[in-house]
Amino acid sequence: MDKRIASPKQTQEIIRAHRFTLKKSLGQNFLVDANILNNIVQAAAIDAESFVLEIGPGAGALTQILAAHAKKVVAIEIDRRLEPILSETLQEFNNVSLHFGDVLKIDLDAILRKEFPPDAPVIVVANLPYYVTTPILMKLLMPNMPFCRIVVMIQKEVAARLEAHPGEKSYGSLSIAVQYLADASIVLTVPKTVFMPQPNVDSAVIRLDVRKDKKVAVADEAFFFRLVRASFAQRRKTLLNNLMNNLFSKNEKDAIQAVLEEQGVDPGRRGETLTIEEYARLSDALQYLDKK
Repeated sequence: MDKRIASPKQTQEIIRAHRFTLKKSLGQNFLVDANILNNIVQAAAIDAESFVLEIGPGAGALTQILAAHAKKVVAIEIDRRLEPILSETLQEFNNVSLHFGDVLKIDLDAILRKEFPPDAPVIVVANLPYYVTTPILMKLLMPNMPFCRIVVMIQKEVAARLEAHPGEKSYGSLSIAVQYLADASIVLTVPKTVFMPQPNVDSAVIRLDVRKDKKVAVADEAFFFRLVRASFAQRRKTLLNNLMNNLFSKNEKDAIQAVLEEQGVDPGRRGETLTIEEYARLSDALQYLDKK
């Protein structure tokens, strides 16, 4: 019997055999299209020397293909009920290590140190639950992580936000937070019909190439992100109004306006029109007001 499960029939068979019930609360939508799974692995540029971290292997359809291509795969699954299914679907592979736990809560550093050689670049591949996409991505992009590339399936609208450029409707604080740390590109759009059960929205696969150096240099990183979040707090308001209402105070209007004009930024612009470079300049120029 072929143990590859990248089809609706094979996935249904193994789920029924183990009397497994999918939990909507965990965002369990299993991908059951072999072509898309292969395209994800190709987009991640995985070869025989690759070390891979997979988040949320589910029943193991993507894990099987990753293991067939990579040197080693470490998979982290939140639902321990899947352990007998994964033991069956991955039994032919001796290069897969399974860990059970919430990736947001477990000691990911310890797992990476245990499973991969020191300083080895690691590729992340995942079909992420929609409800925890952003916190997982921000954890993966932390400076201490050894990831060179992150290729994840996420909600199509969220993928658009990660890739968005100034002036686009999807451009926002999340776009800047991710692009500060990585180069983002959507590599594949995925219809909801290739999942079991079908979600309510379409998905996209986005590739994040983690930058060795951050996209811009700022004197105070924490203030930079506070500035960005404040600038998008009320999208219809001008940059000046957002900064007065969400970061400084109305008493500092003249000082804020003066800094904006000194930096060549029209106070009447909206936050979604500014580039990450403009935000970096404003952050360095405005931080003195925050420390008054």
